[in-house]
Amino acid sequence: MNADIAIVGGGIVGLATAYHLTQKFSDKKIVVLEKESEIAHHQTGNNSGVIHSGLYYKPGSLKAKNCIDGYHMLLEFCDANDIPYDLCGKVVVATDKSELGRLRNLFDRGRENGLEGLEMLDQARLKEIEPHLAGIQGIYVPQTGIINYRNVCQKLAEKIEENGGEIHLNTIVKSIEEKPEEIQIVTNKNFVECKMMVNCAGLYSDKVASMHLGKIDTRIIPFRGEYYELTTEAEHLVKHLIYPVPDPAFPFLGVHFTRMVDGGIEAGPNAVFAFKKEGYHKTDFDLKEFLGSLFWRGFQKVMFKYWKTGLGEMYRSLSKKAFTKALQRLIPEVRKEHLVAAPSGVRAQACDRTGGLLDDFKLVTEKRAIHVINAPSPAATSSLSIGKTIADMVELN
Repeated sequence: MNADIAIVGGGIVGLATAYHLTQKFSDKKIVVLEKESEIAHHQTGNNSGVIHSGLYYKPGSLKAKNCIDGYHMLLEFCDANDIPYDLCGKVVVATDKSELGRLRNLFDRGRENGLEGLEMLDQARLKEIEPHLAGIQGIYVPQTGIINYRNVCQKLAEKIEENGGEIHLNTIVKSIEEKPEEIQIVTNKNFVECKMMVNCAGLYSDKVASMHLGKIDTRIIPFRGEYYELTTEAEHLVKHLIYPVPDPAFPFLGVHFTRMVDGGIEAGPNAVFAFKKEGYHKTDFDLKEFLGSLFWRGFQKVMFKYWKTGLGEMYRSLSKKAFTKALQRLIPEVRKEHLVAAPSGVRAQACDRTGGLLDDFKLVTEKRAIHVINAPSPAATSSLSIGKTIADMVELN
């Protein structure tokens, strides 16, 4: 198969990229290669569906810029295509005096990132907004919302095909070879010869990049996020999205409460090292992938640095009582019997050789390829901005 541009990966970042490319190059053949039998099957289809505001991210970083731009682009796309969403707002709450400094820094960062309507909440105001919440101070973020990202992906796929693009499902990339005038991608079905390749393979972005570049200095480490849903009788305890003050030394936000656009409330996630890249269940195991993570020097340094935190996450994974206790820091009235097990997600967390857990998005550009090596949360919110950024970088002879 001949194509001008091939995008590897049919998650929301790959589809947003293909969408912008089909708009920019209306006369070119653009194909999406997706290994599953449906689009948005992994990270996109298994996340908590939050529209992030850009509160957390370092001003000037790729995350900050793309999240804020992507937020507005996402809402415009949804409005134009009748995709439901709800800007229900979020409360970030400090439950201990030691967190107040970080909460203030978060408030200042949000303002620096251009967020409007942020409100610093004292204890009385917290109780007005969230009557069941335990906290001494908080931030109200009106821009945060909820959505089903699968719906966004379905509409993106429609637009791609309307613009002349193609989406090939059940197509697994086996190898990549760069030739003088093209890149040849070998799949389980055929050879794809293209002038430009964009790697948006998510959990396997490192593997796809290494097929093209050889050894790279980054490895994707999978972390499973496990959730519970609140029973119907407990849903009244949560009015908005409720988050703790994040630990800046750790790339995960901690267990929190998330309203879902189709109804119900999720509680979680934890962050447990997964023994398989697509390890959605505790028993999922792949020896090669497990050893690939375990013997990665960078991840060994991460384990040494965060062993205590990691053990705590694993304990919460095995103990519903411990998971409940973590949630009770935010809402003391939550009981173990209020929690019903819900599907898990897996986060692709990039780790470099030095033991750094990459916090920002990472794109590696080559003459005939762009590799999206790291695109964790808020990649879904940021996807249309990331896709446009990539499309702007692509030039065809």
